[in-house]
Amino acid sequence: AAMNRHFISVIAGGFGTGGGTPAAAGAAQPAGEVVAISAPDTAELLREAKNVIIVPGYGMAVAQAQHTVYEITRLLREKGVNVRFGIHPVAGRMPGHMNVLLAEAKVPYDIVQEMDELNDDFPQTDVAMVIGANDIVNPGAQDDPTSPIAGMPVLEVWKSKTSIVMKRSMASGYAGVDNPLFYKENNRMLFGDAKKMLDEVLVALKA
Repeated sequence: AAMNRHFISVIAGGFGTGGGTPAAAGAAQPAGEVVAISAPDTAELLREAKNVIIVPGYGMAVAQAQHTVYEITRLLREKGVNVRFGIHPVAGRMPGHMNVLLAEAKVPYDIVQEMDELNDDFPQTDVAMVIGANDIVNPGAQDDPTSPIAGMPVLEVWKSKTSIVMKRSMASGYAGVDNPLFYKENNRMLFGDAKKMLDEVLVALKA
């Protein structure tokens, strides 16, 4: 299966040596390959979905992407897609950071839910879209007792049919921990500035 997956070694420099030999690294770097996705393909997955959960993180705040996120949410809901937001208690740099940004962008309060309210719903979710979050969606918190974030409650986005992680590059998150989520078969990486990429997704959704 690994042979059939496309690995963008340029983007993920340092995560694969390209020569077929495993990168000489400790447990902090999961072996595997990431699969990149384009903005139009992301729009297509969202358009075909019945249930979507968006997980915003600090990257959304930095890119000031919340208004575009709202426009995408509005369009999808008009098409009958059930869109909700999953908020981790420590998402962002202060408690309530994501709630404040989403409220400012006019995202309806009733679809913004805490982690505990919707974590059980990921298996019935078609697309989980992670916008600039890393540690709060890291399966290593559950699977890897040696992880610095072991035991931390996380949003189980990997249980959805497809997860899409938006981040600028393959650099580690706030805790400096690499994330096994990125290498899972059902995960796709949408690389680039969150606002720019979401603007492209919005344009493709309107087309």
